[in-house]
Amino acid sequence: MNKTVVQNINVGVDTGKDFLDIHIRPLNEYFKVNNDKKGVSEAIKRLNKLNVERIVIESTGRYEAEFVTACAKANMPFSVVNPVHVKRFAGAIGRRAKTDKLDAALIAQFGEVIKPKLSSLKPENMQKMADIVRRRNQLIEMQTKEKNRLQIMPKTVQPSIKAILVVLKKHIEKMNDELAELIESCPDYSAKSELVQSMPGIGKISAAALISYLPELGLMNSKQVAALVGVAPMNKESGRYKGKQVTQGGRHQVRTVLFMAMMSAMQCNLKFKAFYERLVEAGKPKKVAIIACVRKMVVILNSMVRDGVMWEEKAV
Repeated sequence: MNKTVVQNINVGVDTGKDFLDIHIRPLNEYFKVNNDKKGVSEAIKRLNKLNVERIVIESTGRYEAEFVTACAKANMPFSVVNPVHVKRFAGAIGRRAKTDKLDAALIAQFGEVIKPKLSSLKPENMQKMADIVRRRNQLIEMQTKEKNRLQIMPKTVQPSIKAILVVLKKHIEKMNDELAELIESCPDYSAKSELVQSMPGIGKISAAALISYLPELGLMNSKQVAALVGVAPMNKESGRYKGKQVTQGGRHQVRTVLFMAMMSAMQCNLKFKAFYERLVEAGKPKKVAIIACVRKMVVILNSMVRDGVMWEEKAV
């Protein structure tokens, strides 16, 4: 079937947990589908009949994944944008009313006026990256155990341990190369990786883990990102009882990566080292001080990615 020949068609997609509200501009058409495989397939089939210049969807880090993946597979031009930028655009044009239908129209207008660059994100690569990081962590754990055994086992069995260490090292190096290739293959990943690696203490592996496990980085406020990682202090109160604030929940994969990064950062990053020492001197337990440092790290990383600012240029 021939595509509808209308120039400069911009599509705005308002993403929700259960539904996708879609506005087509300048045709002024609107429709709504379920945010599931069937609904997304229906939306893609309908949009594919049009000569679409750009499909704009806000990044939530969660609910847009199915739709974005479908766009990528259908080779449709899409742009995943920061919700903050759309909100600022709404303020600039004096748009205050807010419904899902109006938000979809606003996003389409944002696409038409601002013309955000098309995304080259490949969601399947993000999952592949997460799988590689997870497997690499398992191999590192195995490597550490074998190294510990090498120190305590008799010399008669040490050749076996050394042989396994050689194999583990080769596999870890291979996974390092695969992660580097995945990041370099996507400009969006590469740009984010470069930003976060500008912070002393964050290396290539940490950057890959953040990209794959925390795609929301740069799209939330400080409290939200700290809570998502699981380093935000939560009150424990009930009636007259008032317990100490604790951290709980969150994404343990990200938290583990950031804890390891903080161990490195406290050796080479003077700001975090000074912050940690100040907390310990104030009487904070070392573990609590480290958690506070990780919270500070993730908040700063979030603002760096949000603003597109390197560490050296960031006033911390």
